[in-house]
Amino acid sequence: MAEPWRNGMIENFNDRYQQRFLGKVIMVSEDDLRAGSRAFEDRHNTRYRYSKLKGHTPLKALAASQAILRFPEQEELPAHRLKKPEVGKYHVVRLIRSDLKLNIFGECFPAPPETMLEYVVATIDVKEQKLKLFLDNKQVTDFDYKLR
Repeated sequence: MAEPWRNGMIENFNDRYQQRFLGKVIMVSEDDLRAGSRAFEDRHNTRYRYSKLKGHTPLKALAASQAILRFPEQEELPAHRLKKPEVGKYHVVRLIRSDLKLNIFGECFPAPPETMLEYVVATIDVKEQKLKLFLDNKQVTDFDYKLR
C-alpha cells in the first residue's frame, strides 16, 4: 500500500502512462482527462505484453485467470457510516515490514516471521469472524476478527 515502486508492473504502467499519455495529450477539462485516460488504458490492456504475464496482455492474462472483478457502483463516498457487513469476504493487500505488524484499518496484528518484507493478502471472513493471512496463496495464520 502506497509503495507502487515495489511492483515492477505497476511502475512500468505508470511510466508508460506518463510518457505516452500525460506527457503528450493536451487536455482542457476533467472530461478530456477521463476520456483520454480510459482510451489509453484500453489500448494498453489490449496491446502491451508483459514478460511477467508470460507474454500476454493484461486482458488476456485476466481472462486466463478466470478471476471475477467487482467494482463499487457508486463513485461518491457515503455521507454516513455504513452498516457492518454480515456476509462476504474482504481482501486487502499489505506489505509486512520488519516490525512484523499487519495493519488492517488501523488495527494491528502480529505477523509471522516468514512474511517479513513480503506482500500478503489478508482476508476478512465475515461469516467466520476471522482474519486469515495468506503468503503466496498459502494461509500462514489467522486471527479472531469480530465485526458484529
